Amino acid sequence: MLSKALYPIVYLKLTSIQLFPVSIPRPEVRDIYDGGDYLVLVTTDRQSAFDRVLASIPFKGQVLNETSLWWFNQTQHVIPNAVVSSPDRNVMIAKKCSVFPVEYVVRGYVTGSTDTSLWTVYQKGLRNYCGNALPDGMVKNQKLAANILTPTTKAADHDVPITPEEIIRSGLISESDYTEASKAALRLFEYGQRIAWEHGLILVDTKYEFGKGSDGAVLLIDEVHTPDSSRYWIADSYEDRFQNGLEPENIDKEFLRLWFKDNCNPYEDEVLPEAPTELVSELSWRYIHLYETITKSKFELPSTKEPIHDRISSNVARVLSSLP
Repeated sequence: MLSKALYPIVYLKLTSIQLFPVSIPRPEVRDIYDGGDYLVLVTTDRQSAFDRVLASIPFKGQVLNETSLWWFNQTQHVIPNAVVSSPDRNVMIAKKCSVFPVEYVVRGYVTGSTDTSLWTVYQKGLRNYCGNALPDGMVKNQKLAANILTPTTKAADHDVPITPEEIIRSGLISESDYTEASKAALRLFEYGQRIAWEHGLILVDTKYEFGKGSDGAVLLIDEVHTPDSSRYWIADSYEDRFQNGLEPENIDKEFLRLWFKDNCNPYEDEVLPEAPTELVSELSWRYIHLYETITKSKFELPSTKEPIHDRISSNVARVLSSLP
């Protein structure tokens, strides 16, 4: 049993470091701080879905941060990223970017349970989604003939699907920037699928975010192929379970999302039920398992001797003082 008391939601002590919180319009996994020429991104243990926080998952912040760092290092041949340093297991320091106001969601399968998931809209009869024509007769968890890009805008309270034409026509992003980021998103996903397959997993879908650096270069930002931003299935059992109408074995947060959908209306209920302890522990284990499976390295549990916010504040202050 993992102790939530020992690993609370993490944060920086602003009294000991000259940083300013960046206001964000809705609950997010990361706390973002302005450090002048840099942003400090602290990945917390908060678990979000349905555009709200559902629970606190032990070790989750560390898992997401270290998983992203591994993928950032592995994908530099596809597109450069904004990461400058990782002074702490829960923290990245990144270059400030002009962030594109669009999330690039790439999908390889018809699945999902949220309002914007491909299976949800397909089940309602939609056959053209974000500019992608979908054939009749598909069933849940079926593989698409080819990977598709389904962008969404970053609205204040929820994501809104949008077509590439609408993005360009509305001036959200220039046509050249959209095209460059779109090609990068599809290449990143194809690469991620290949690596996942080599490790016995299926990368089902994911989302990417991009921004523009001070030199005008398009950069990959935020997170990459984490179990928060992505859906992973176990490769060996997928085909058999699909043929028998069973849900794929997954290593992501989908089972927790489904629990909340079965026990409340997560979009409209003002107060949500508390996530069962066994599901919280299970999700923590799955996230750690995914990290170890993908990176082929052992997850190192953090020490409990120093309060996590003291540790993070000290590490961030030390590295920021050495940056130009």
